[in-house]
Amino acid sequence: MVIQREQYLSELLSKRWNGKVKIITGIRRCGKSFLLFNLYKEYLQKEGVEKDCFVELALDRKAHIKYRNPDELYEYVLKKTQNVEKRYYVFIDEIQLSYKVKNKGVDESMVPEEDRDMLYTTFYDILNDLMGRSNLDIYVTGSNSKMLSKDVVTNFRDRGTEIKVYPLSFMEFYSVSEMEKADALEEYLTYGGMPLAVLEKDETEKRKYLKGLHKRVYIKDIVERYKLKDDEVLEALIDALSSAVGSLTNPHNLANAASTLMRRNTSDHTIKNYLDYLEDAYLFVSAQRYDIKGKRYFENTLKYYSMDTGLRNAKLNFRQQEKSHLMENMIFVELIRRGYNVDVGVVELTIVKDGKKQQSQYEIDFIVNTGHEKVYVQSALNVDTAAKKNQETFSLRNSGDFFRKIVIVDGNAKPWTDEDGIIYVGVIPFLLGNVSIL
Repeated sequence: MVIQREQYLSELLSKRWNGKVKIITGIRRCGKSFLLFNLYKEYLQKEGVEKDCFVELALDRKAHIKYRNPDELYEYVLKKTQNVEKRYYVFIDEIQLSYKVKNKGVDESMVPEEDRDMLYTTFYDILNDLMGRSNLDIYVTGSNSKMLSKDVVTNFRDRGTEIKVYPLSFMEFYSVSEMEKADALEEYLTYGGMPLAVLEKDETEKRKYLKGLHKRVYIKDIVERYKLKDDEVLEALIDALSSAVGSLTNPHNLANAASTLMRRNTSDHTIKNYLDYLEDAYLFVSAQRYDIKGKRYFENTLKYYSMDTGLRNAKLNFRQQEKSHLMENMIFVELIRRGYNVDVGVVELTIVKDGKKQQSQYEIDFIVNTGHEKVYVQSALNVDTAAKKNQETFSLRNSGDFFRKIVIVDGNAKPWTDEDGIIYVGVIPFLLGNVSIL
């Protein structure tokens, strides 16, 4: 079975021959390579692009290891694209595996300390050079945000454009699930959207695959990339984050949690570095807290969400599957998948209790920013009683503004609006794109 990734295919097609390097980023095993080397290539061939107009390299394959040297990579591409009368598509997989090499014939003593990086050739240098050739359209994939997405503008000199690929959305999953919507949602919350896990029908094998991804792929990659002495702290941190998806936390609290799990102490500084590593590997995504009335960010606490609920559940051996937390995680990832900037909202109110004034904070799960518009989104399993509805909407009703307010509840409920103008909608129509939040 082939899972079509229409959203990303359309994005690739809209950017072809735009004079920029197309950088396809995302967590490993989410389908980046299949998108480029199979779906996109097949589309181009159907349009009439000839087979010899593709130059393909996968730097994670043993046969292509020597091309991790940027000079070797450069020469290979030039050799394959000598005919200037032809237009070529260049596909390079896992570009972050390319290393830098020192330029020959340069007197290092003559180079100031602050310019020592210029002594080396990197894949940025050779791709920028190749992009100067009008008969080449270049695409690369990568699984490390620190080397790629955060440096696109700087290192590609405004000649790079990023396409972020995520695990399968619920809409993509449902299209191949052959299940009723409610059953599909339960399956998706449990096993997530990693393509090979979705295609695996045997539940035992599905669980084994997801558990293996953590140990054999993600943790191994991070340990090797950052030259860590062992993976014990990293494993404990992932366990702590997975247990606390959607909960407010900070490096100090996570250090304590990790230390308890390991029965050995670790520092806040170490945990902060490891959090950066996990975000760079796209395993987790953080959301900042924003004071709606004070119009400022809180610096000390964040929320972390897993990129995929199946990976999160597998790391915890499929324990702790609280649906409220999983649904909140799923909604957050869906919002960022749609390209929105998402923060966690905080409403600070002065409450009189027992005749005394006290400052209290109430949370709005998500503030969705589109650049010109803002929407408040609350995740709630249900609002079946007046008390539950009041609890879930208190922060929304006290935000002090007139931005659109939406409560996403479990199930397949059609949209309806209450007397306060708050919209309620089931999570299934929201995920299937039947309801726009804007």
